[in-house]
Amino acid sequence: MRSSKISASPSIFRRSGGILLHPTSLPGDLGIGELGRQAFRWIDFLKQSGCGLWQILPLGPTGYGDSPYQSLSSFAGNPNLISLELLFQENLLDQTDFEGKPNFTPGKVDFGLLIPWKNHLLNQAYQNFRQRHLPQLQDEFERFCQQHVDWLEDFALFMALKEAHRGKAWMDWDEPYRQRSIKALQAFIAQNAGRLDAFRFQQFLFFRQWSAIRAKANEAGIRIIGDVPIFVAQDSCDVWCNPQLFKLNPQGYPRVIAGVPPDYFSPTGQRWGNPLYHWKAHQQTGFEWWRKRIKHTLTQVDLIRIDHFRGFCACWEIPAHLPTAEKGRWVRSPGKRLFSFLAKELGGELPFIAEDLGLITQDVIELRQAFQLPGMKVLQFAFDDHNPGNPFLPHNFTPQSVVYTGTHDNDTTLGWYTSLGEKGRETVHRYLPLIGQDPAWQMIQYAWASVAIFAIAPLQDFLRLGSEARLNFPGRIGQYWSWRATEEFYSSSLAEQIARLNFQYNRHPFLAT
Repeated sequence: MRSSKISASPSIFRRSGGILLHPTSLPGDLGIGELGRQAFRWIDFLKQSGCGLWQILPLGPTGYGDSPYQSLSSFAGNPNLISLELLFQENLLDQTDFEGKPNFTPGKVDFGLLIPWKNHLLNQAYQNFRQRHLPQLQDEFERFCQQHVDWLEDFALFMALKEAHRGKAWMDWDEPYRQRSIKALQAFIAQNAGRLDAFRFQQFLFFRQWSAIRAKANEAGIRIIGDVPIFVAQDSCDVWCNPQLFKLNPQGYPRVIAGVPPDYFSPTGQRWGNPLYHWKAHQQTGFEWWRKRIKHTLTQVDLIRIDHFRGFCACWEIPAHLPTAEKGRWVRSPGKRLFSFLAKELGGELPFIAEDLGLITQDVIELRQAFQLPGMKVLQFAFDDHNPGNPFLPHNFTPQSVVYTGTHDNDTTLGWYTSLGEKGRETVHRYLPLIGQDPAWQMIQYAWASVAIFAIAPLQDFLRLGSEARLNFPGRIGQYWSWRATEEFYSSSLAEQIARLNFQYNRHPFLAT
């Protein structure tokens, strides 16, 4: 198939700066960042800072390990983000419902404490919705269910079945449900109609609140960069509903799993555990599942960071029984054909950022360039050697790139700098002679001064926080994804400092001209 080059939209890819902060990390006293007052306040802060970009992580409902990259669905939203304050304001919760609120620790999400309490309040909100006369909300809910019927019904059924099986992965459900017996599913739906409706209602609340946040951001000239992981979780509605699209055994377990060979983060590689795609089956449908997934995501965000972009050229296939990722093989992927289908579906423009980190081969570079997608540059990777040709050094950037001080997978810049040995610091100092005075801000300035079309840094770097504020460590489970900002970060002086930075380096919001 011949593929023509796709031009990035000038209205989307224009010089701008932004901040990486997942909504779970917003401040507040209800255990986790929410899509209410604090999210609106965050948009105001970004506007005051002169930022044109807000980057987030995947918004899906999280499963085991609480990672947004191991979601129960590629289409649903995370109910933990629903604002309880807004539910109270809309008469869906009463003040008495908040009695017994756990004593949450500021600056951290305690998922074990949060999830049972929040689930209880969301179920109470649904009961109140059914018992109280709220005709406008009822009309909105019915319209939402009609508009999203193609994924919502399966997801509500999946969650109700998971609940009935006490949280077990779908591969361990009773066989009729695991194999999606029509007779068994119809009987279950008839007996559990209320629980399915409650899960639909949670999704309605999430998308209603998120739509308001996105609208406010766009009105302020801020574009939201979302995130689409290339792979999906094994225990997900996606795999349960579409087993033919994945390399599974007859019991539904993966025969081979995804990961990467030994790399910067791990000497034994990363064994992610996600099932791998049966690409031939995807091609036979014209990549229908992918087209729906991307179009749905673009109803929530303005641009998409494509996680593990190199997997669209080839995936590291690990036999599922092996404990590490060291032994595997590269298996080709039909990335060029897929992106050609997506370009046609989206009208010729792909608002994607390619996460082209790790072991990058020439075919990965050619795929990214064929569709003119900006790649990623991470400054923390620029000083691993003494090579002036290191692609992560700013003098080697091209405008068709997005520069980060670090990503959600890196340590904070201050934590990274502090952990460097003497030789490592000498390498950094030769390039950034003043970095010792203020490591995080010096890295931010170099990112913003570069020719990269977008410059983005995690909020932790703007706050000059150390390793205690690290969000994730690839390949490790436990204690991650829990960092949160506190109220103190909303300072006008910080906003003014960031605004001067954006002005000085000609990075602007996306206001209409």
